[in-house]
Amino acid sequence: MELAPPLPAYYRLKRRLLADIEAGHYGTDGRLPTEHELCAAYGLSRTPVTRALSELAAEGVVVRHRRRGTFVDPGWMARLHAAPKISVMATHGSWEGQLREAAGNDLRLEFTTAPLWETRAMFRRAIAEGRGPDFAIVDSVWVAEFAESHMLTPIAELDADWAAEHDADFLPPFVDAYRFEGQGLVAVHAPADVAGLWYDRAALGGAAPPQTWRELRALARALAADAPRGEHALVMPGGAAAGETTTYALVALLVANGATVFTPEAVTLDSPATVATLRFLRRLADDGALPAEVVTYDMDRAAQMLAAGRARMIIGASYQAERLAAETGTPLAEVAGRFGFAPLPAGPHGPPGILCGGMVYCVPRQARHPELAMRLLRAATAPKWLAQVCAETGQLPPRRSVLDALAPVSPFHAETAALLEHAVVRPSAPTYALVSAQLQTMLEGVLTRRWSPAAAVSLTADRISAITGRPIVRG
Repeated sequence: MELAPPLPAYYRLKRRLLADIEAGHYGTDGRLPTEHELCAAYGLSRTPVTRALSELAAEGVVVRHRRRGTFVDPGWMARLHAAPKISVMATHGSWEGQLREAAGNDLRLEFTTAPLWETRAMFRRAIAEGRGPDFAIVDSVWVAEFAESHMLTPIAELDADWAAEHDADFLPPFVDAYRFEGQGLVAVHAPADVAGLWYDRAALGGAAPPQTWRELRALARALAADAPRGEHALVMPGGAAAGETTTYALVALLVANGATVFTPEAVTLDSPATVATLRFLRRLADDGALPAEVVTYDMDRAAQMLAAGRARMIIGASYQAERLAAETGTPLAEVAGRFGFAPLPAGPHGPPGILCGGMVYCVPRQARHPELAMRLLRAATAPKWLAQVCAETGQLPPRRSVLDALAPVSPFHAETAALLEHAVVRPSAPTYALVSAQLQTMLEGVLTRRWSPAAAVSLTADRISAITGRPIVRG
């Protein structure tokens, strides 16, 4: 599976300039830097800079005067300032630029952002203090926790017709994942990511990526045998230091081997498929292909090692393209030329699945302008806009109609389409944060040889049963 071309340079610059314009960074006269100054400031050639400015001019944001320069259109700014204002809470990253562009002049957005690992606490604190945002972007695994506390507004209460459209067009994994008894749908999936195997194309010598665990182990052993000291065949986040990133990688491997953590009725972790998954990772460590030190990695360490040439493959997710670009100093559009991305190889207990992750849009109960928040939600998930964003970033659209439209022009989306119909999302529970911590501890305990795979699985299943109040069904 090839990675779709990420966001072009001109488009990233356009979003940056638009955000700066909306924030009033260009003084009283509204004059933007010259093309030459923008080239120097952002390390770009003239072509993407010219295109970014031309598109902003065509959209009425700026006016270009020959010999005088480029200026913010006062009429555009007046319309923007006249638009109603809503508060948005999000993680750091591209969300602010994407939502501002989706909203256009219809809404004025005020953002509060934080790193991903801080946003759960930031959201809960804002709600506790009675200052919840109008609109929020949160990790999908937190929805059950927020829904149990009735922090989120059911979408049907805001727009029943759109809620019906959602159920008809969004892919099955995303339709059911955020629906709760007595509340209905309370969150909507944003552009998604998938778990997979990143690899250095040069290290594989043009060979296809492994399709099964047997092939992965053989390749990893061969790469480890040739690796200089300090370099590794395969790495992944392997302990509590990487937090949810470790859980995402582990659950992706479980899904690839037909294993689950729990269902709404019971804890299903204690199964032969789970034990086999941990035993497979232990064998990779015994082979010298997977270093035991992965238990100390933070959330970005694996991608950093791949980028630096100190790892040949990593178990990760499609969203790490941006990290690889930053670490290598490579334009995002060229990452796929150096690094390949493929679905995780299938384990012996199949049928294998593909794990989807990502963020969701939601409207808190405390929203002061819920009708405006719903307007932003409709804009952010509109098929035309969603297709544009996903085509340019390589993210996966949660809407079937958009995926069908992209498939003929994007091999990545075409190959992913069939998988997404039967994709799996991370297990959902109000106590997910505690469950996730137990899974991290389980993996760390196996890789450090504190526990055998079977003992680790049995102990972790008992703990998750105590946390969730669900009985254990042992496989």
